Amino acid sequence: MRKFYLLVFLCLSLALHSCGPQIYQAASFDQVKQNHKVLAILPFDVIIEARRFPKGVTAEMMVEQQRDYGYGMQEDVYGYFLRQMSKDKYTVKFQDVNKTNALLNEAGLTYEDLRTTSKEKLCQVLGVDAIVSGNATMSKPMSDGAAVAVGLLVGAWGPTNSVTTTITVHEAEAGDLMWKYDYEASGSVFSSRQALSNALMRNSSKKFPYKKS
Repeated sequence: MRKFYLLVFLCLSLALHSCGPQIYQAASFDQVKQNHKVLAILPFDVIIEARRFPKGVTAEMMVEQQRDYGYGMQEDVYGYFLRQMSKDKYTVKFQDVNKTNALLNEAGLTYEDLRTTSKEKLCQVLGVDAIVSGNATMSKPMSDGAAVAVGLLVGAWGPTNSVTTTITVHEAEAGDLMWKYDYEASGSVFSSRQALSNALMRNSSKKFPYKKS
């Protein structure tokens, strides 16, 4: 059965359908960002909403999946920014996520701690001018136990899946929110994490405030 689901996953195409984005930008941001040179990208805060767990899936498994998904989205977003940087599209550089995570670990900050630690302190720990962070809330009814099981296995979710994602920028001096982009998507059969990240960045990058004119 496991081989069957993996085969289906590999064979089906990926698609994401989005709703119109909501964008916020602080009035002072155009002035504040002039001094920004290096940004760090945090692991995404991921929540998988579930009415109930299918047989064989525990709360601990879901927590681990959320954490893995969060670090995966961090890598995806960093990879996207790197590709754009190679085309000289931004006025800033991005800290290597391996360095970011190492510095967080050295400071004793876990994935769970990121939710309650101020952005000002995180900027100080990482030695950057601003922080890119985000969250993703994934809603998947648990009636289809097989779809959830394969989702935990390969990081993909079924056709009734909906995802609300947000990407934000906070500045270092006071930790204030400078920019926010909300994106809502629904996935076709077995939409992947990479498909979600790519859709988020493909859309948000059009309005990303550090993009060169």
